[in-house]
Amino acid sequence: MEKPVIVSVNNVSKSYSRGNQPVPVLEEITFDIARGEFLALMGPSGSGKSTLLNLIAGIDTVDSGSIVVDGVNIATLGEAELATWRASHVGFIFQFYNLIPVLNAYENVELPLLLTPLSRRERREHVETALAVVSLTDRMDHYPSQLSGGQQQRVAIARAIVTDPTILVADEPTGDLDRVSAGEILSLMARLNAEFGKTIIMVTHDPRAAEKAHIIRQLEKGVLNNVSA
Repeated sequence: MEKPVIVSVNNVSKSYSRGNQPVPVLEEITFDIARGEFLALMGPSGSGKSTLLNLIAGIDTVDSGSIVVDGVNIATLGEAELATWRASHVGFIFQFYNLIPVLNAYENVELPLLLTPLSRRERREHVETALAVVSLTDRMDHYPSQLSGGQQQRVAIARAIVTDPTILVADEPTGDLDRVSAGEILSLMARLNAEFGKTIIMVTHDPRAAEKAHIIRQLEKGVLNNVSA
């Protein structure tokens, strides 16, 4: 049975300005992502991978076309509406973790929940569950400087999943890690996909990382070239 589509990208184009000159980044991109899919976006530097990821995540807006996520055309949302939508529907995993140095692991993971109506007790339950999923319950009182790179990325993943988002977007999540730590993070992401049904969209230049995905899509100079499974 085919899985329902969770993300639909339709004829999306995006360009940026260099002085008065528009520089095309993406040209009429169209594809779907099924619910529970693990997709890797690959391509050389400057191919538009991160731009496409940011558009799907509602961080940036399209010049033309539409992006529908779980029934919502986010291309039609204003800035404030997009911010509210992102808080509920998108979990972010970055290359450099983006943890707050003065907050411990528990407090970093709790941050997205502070925007919700959850009570303090409910927030604690969510945070402890997320930290348990990434096997860091025993490190919740540690600050980022007291954690290894791999542990910091696991805290970042716990923060990304704590709101139970519709999609997880990961931009080079293993790019700053050694090979062993990178393998652990990729295995964790594969587990989130397989056991928890999380839809994951990952930008990577690393073929070893892409191997964890179900589908690999190649971008070349802003054009989607092919699909491999």
